[in-house]
Amino acid sequence: MSTSVLFDVQGPRAKRVTMILNVVAVLVVAVLVWLVLQKLGEQGQLEPAKWSALFTDRTWSNFLIPGLVSTLKAAALAVVGSVVFGLIFGLGRLSGLWIVRAVSTVVVEFFRAVPVLVMMIFFYLGLARTGLIQPSNTPFWAVVIALILYNGSVIAELVRSGVYQLPKGQREAGLAVGLTPSQALRSILLPQALTAMLPSLVSQFVVILKDTALGYIITYPELLASARRLGSGDGNILQTLLLAAVVFMIINSVLTFVAGRLSRLLSYRTAGKTRPLHEAAAGDETG
Repeated sequence: MSTSVLFDVQGPRAKRVTMILNVVAVLVVAVLVWLVLQKLGEQGQLEPAKWSALFTDRTWSNFLIPGLVSTLKAAALAVVGSVVFGLIFGLGRLSGLWIVRAVSTVVVEFFRAVPVLVMMIFFYLGLARTGLIQPSNTPFWAVVIALILYNGSVIAELVRSGVYQLPKGQREAGLAVGLTPSQALRSILLPQALTAMLPSLVSQFVVILKDTALGYIITYPELLASARRLGSGDGNILQTLLLAAVVFMIINSVLTFVAGRLSRLLSYRTAGKTRPLHEAAAGDETG
């Protein structure tokens, strides 16, 4: 029997069993969907009036668009800050100085262990007591700082593990052409590690975007909080939350698509830059 890399190719009997199981699964899901829709219909949740209210100018201009802008503003600033934080402390964990590695490790492991919601509440209360920030801006900065510290620590660990997973020949090739260890890390290892871990980075960016929804607990008016406020006032909270979920899915899909294109572009450029180093190292060994 021919085999693939991951599993044995199914025979005729296994294919029939798989097809039957797939059909049964589809029927079960269809029945569950029908039961849910029937229950919602009995409760009046499928009435056109509850859904048509989502597409009025008042809904979007007064609630959803301002909430979306607040979500994207906090997420964008948190993404930039997390990447900077992650690169600094990720490289710190790869430093040749033990004191730098120790401090970076303590910082990263501490903020990875603290729940992001706890940090939001801490900074919300702490910033309010300091008086350094206007009360109206305190929820925004509490959300952003908490997201930066937590997700930046995760990205720092991605940087460290991404560099360690590269073949040792990459570093040796850089040293062979006269680069110092730190130059080889910045010029050769880090670009390749960032390219390899881009899917994980995108997943973390999606986490940042979704975690902005925790800001409603500290009164930050992001998209989910705006949808809840709209639905509570109009009596169609289920419909508004579903609409907010669709908006989140669209944004995440666009982010994933852009990241995929960027990953292919970076892979091509990184391959073009690293090939001469291997050739040069091979030439030096031959000579």
